[in-house]
Amino acid sequence: MLNLKIDEFIKVGAHLGHISSKWNPNMRQYIFMKKCGIHIIDISKTIKKLNEACIFLKNISSSGKKILFVATKKQIKTIVSDYADQVNMPYITERWLGGILTNIATIRQSVKQLKVIDRQKLDGTYEMMSKKERFLIKRLKAKLKKNLGSLYKMNFLPACVIIVDVTEEKIAVNECLNLGIPIIGIVDTNSDPRKIKYPIPANDDSSKSINLILSYLTDSILEGISFFQKNMSKKYVKKICINLKYQK
Repeated sequence: MLNLKIDEFIKVGAHLGHISSKWNPNMRQYIFMKKCGIHIIDISKTIKKLNEACIFLKNISSSGKKILFVATKKQIKTIVSDYADQVNMPYITERWLGGILTNIATIRQSVKQLKVIDRQKLDGTYEMMSKKERFLIKRLKAKLKKNLGSLYKMNFLPACVIIVDVTEEKIAVNECLNLGIPIIGIVDTNSDPRKIKYPIPANDDSSKSINLILSYLTDSILEGISFFQKNMSKKYVKKICINLKYQK
């Protein structure tokens, strides 16, 4: 269990929900009270759910599986991509393209195109092309990178998806549900938490609130990755010892 304190969540405004007229009745269990027409989130439940999500993430990352981060709201794109980069996980911060996970083969094909372009630059093929051809390739690469984000790190479907603002990213939510991919989602008072396996009730508009929650989630991923790497190292050493034994 993480040593989380209610004060640090209050300080970043994680408890501030939407105006009461925009609430989703399914969030009733996570709402503490209504004040000045705004719903106040029960931070004790935020902490409980965050702990559950962190344990789940640690278990997933300790087995070497990938976790996809999703957030396309302008004010939080950089925060999400920075945290995803810290743990070397894929992320989508531009528009979610419908079917992006359902049709994983298309992603692989796009990644293959990017690799071909990079190879052309290294072997000199790119320089031998006409000015028009170079312009078209440059434009194609920019488009692929924008649409793919960092999905080139993902050869298979993710074991879990972290979504900031599940209401905003409803297409991503539905696609994950159809594929049976578990979701960890920050749910505000206007959200429906029933579709989210690990809902974390909190303000999903405040960059400080999101930053705090993601810091704990990524710390848990790092713990899992560290365990995975140590375990792999032990297996590698054991394999070498076995090989040396048979060589004698």
